[in-house]
Amino acid sequence: MTVAAENPSLLGPQSTMREVLAIFPGAQRALFRRYHIGGCSSCGFEPEETLGGLCSRNGNLSVEEVIAHIETSHAQDQAMYISAVGLLQRMAEATPPRLVDIRTQDEWSGARIEGSVLFTQEVMQEMLGRWPRDGEVVFCDHLGAKSLDAAAYFQGHGFKNVRALRGGVDAWSREVDPKVRRYQLD
Repeated sequence: MTVAAENPSLLGPQSTMREVLAIFPGAQRALFRRYHIGGCSSCGFEPEETLGGLCSRNGNLSVEEVIAHIETSHAQDQAMYISAVGLLQRMAEATPPRLVDIRTQDEWSGARIEGSVLFTQEVMQEMLGRWPRDGEVVFCDHLGAKSLDAAAYFQGHGFKNVRALRGGVDAWSREVDPKVRRYQLD
């Protein structure tokens, strides 16, 4: 059963894109992937634009079809997450995942998961050029919001086993290793 089917008032033609993105944070990525909506200035949308208006101005797309696609993509996004405890278990196995931290140099220097590599332009080139596409890669960030975008990007470039750390380095500190300093960004 879909999220909207369980709660029909959740999304509808009058839902603003701000509301859609609050409920389904990966919706913009999903819309761009299937319909080429929201990825650039020519196909973008405003936060207060309604889902119905967006569908109407993009070839009269079916709102119900678009909602179903967003929900399916959301379920796929959720399957890409790994918990901090799950990552700890995977790191103890014979072939642990590679852990790629997409935060800034300052954040990574101040608090990081041991064994993680800081994502730089050089690391990106190495990943795309030399890393095996079937090896497990886990992306992490501060709170888990942006690592899913990185995982989806690399999945789109042929990586078959990419994950995102749910809750980011902050979750790692709370649930696994309290020696990793917690912090807030201003």
